[in-house]
Amino acid sequence: MFHKHIQPFPDNFLWGSASAAYQIEGAWNQDGKGPSVWDVYTKKEGTTYKNTNGDVAVDHYNHLEEDVNLMVEMGLKAYRFSISWSRIFPTGKGSVNEAGLAFYDRLINLLIENQIEPIITVYHWDLPQALMDEYGGWESRDIIDDFNDYCISLFNRYGDRVKYWVTLNEQNVFIGLGYRSGIHPPGVKDLKRMYQANHIANLANAKAIQSFRKIVKNGHIGPSFAHGPVYPIDSHPANILAAENAEEMNNHWYMDVYAWGEYPKATMNYLKREGLAPVIEEGDLALLKEGKPDFMGVNYYQTATVASNPLDGVGEGKMNTSGKKGTSEESGIPGLFKSVKNPHLETTNWDWVIDPVGLRTSMRRINNRYQLPILISENGLGEFDKLEHGDKVNDDYRIDYINQHVLQIQQAISDGVEIIGYCTWSFTDLLSWLNGYQKRYGFVYVDRDEDGPKELRRIKKKSYHWYSKVISTNGENLHRKDGE
Repeated sequence: MFHKHIQPFPDNFLWGSASAAYQIEGAWNQDGKGPSVWDVYTKKEGTTYKNTNGDVAVDHYNHLEEDVNLMVEMGLKAYRFSISWSRIFPTGKGSVNEAGLAFYDRLINLLIENQIEPIITVYHWDLPQALMDEYGGWESRDIIDDFNDYCISLFNRYGDRVKYWVTLNEQNVFIGLGYRSGIHPPGVKDLKRMYQANHIANLANAKAIQSFRKIVKNGHIGPSFAHGPVYPIDSHPANILAAENAEEMNNHWYMDVYAWGEYPKATMNYLKREGLAPVIEEGDLALLKEGKPDFMGVNYYQTATVASNPLDGVGEGKMNTSGKKGTSEESGIPGLFKSVKNPHLETTNWDWVIDPVGLRTSMRRINNRYQLPILISENGLGEFDKLEHGDKVNDDYRIDYINQHVLQIQQAISDGVEIIGYCTWSFTDLLSWLNGYQKRYGFVYVDRDEDGPKELRRIKKKSYHWYSKVISTNGENLHRKDGE
């Protein structure tokens, strides 16, 4: 769809940026915080790039005011951050840690004092290790009540000031990498356990939303989903069907439950035949229907292109976590689909497809299927940034990447999609879960690497100043090509 006239961004559009507690805070055992699964998992040899971990990360916990001041200077309208569950409940439940609650009070109050909308992510992967030890974390239905109690504590503490809430961040990723690929905690490769854990996470999400409705008045809540629209490699009917399979299994399987409380039938039938379907107990489906969100949070990084995959075809392939371009392997699900290279698109050094138009496609598909407002809760480029003489970081590639994606957001708004805001990933550089500190995403360079934290100096990149102008002009200064 080509538009003769492009709609401007809404006056109240939330120009934001984002982070996650484990990736930035550090202070892993400070002020009463308990260990999370990531505090333990990253200490196992070979689980991360050069055995990096978040013990210090970029030490946001002890640089809070400095980091917020940088947000204020940029003119940020919103900041999405996650709360560390084990900072609030060191053992996942029981006695609350007041020092942990007070830290986030400081952050929220600073943001509000400077007209920055706080967006809280309740869970961004750092499960308290005590709950993993006690009952296996997301594999036990016990977590539904423990997660709900944790959420209620946050809703009661911060609900008077925080309007936007994200429940689970990228459920498809932390469940998939934790139980299919085995490269995130708990490091398991068991599809039956994966689908059961996913069902339990759905129930926990729905119950938390149910509680939110009772406690936070005039607030908005929803999950953030890592959405990757699927393309067929060509128009061959077998490849079209493979794309249908992938779209349902990779996207609808999660979002249909969020929006409607229902699992897609074709995928459920497949899982039943394979003996992989989750056990659904009495009352589960009714609870899922109570979890309808106010918006669909979307973390968008890339699209997927697929082809037909026979019963004896390609299975799980290796992911590129080194930054050596071209080292990722073909993967798929035999009998359903396999991922293939899209000849029309370039990739990053981590083999992530660069597809700005795919973001518009994502917005359109979600809008048409679910008719919910959309919060783009993550989008950004991880690259090898270089600190040059005079404390310069010339990340023009990041500027181009974000610019092209934001232009597609404006196209989607012109299509009629309601988009609440856009949070880049990320504000400062941070620990990339498996990729160490070499994969940088931020507007603010943090002077540390895999060998140590150095001085942790904060240095504004070229993209910092560019995004500041985007915000101050409400997107009017975007670099446009003919027809945009």
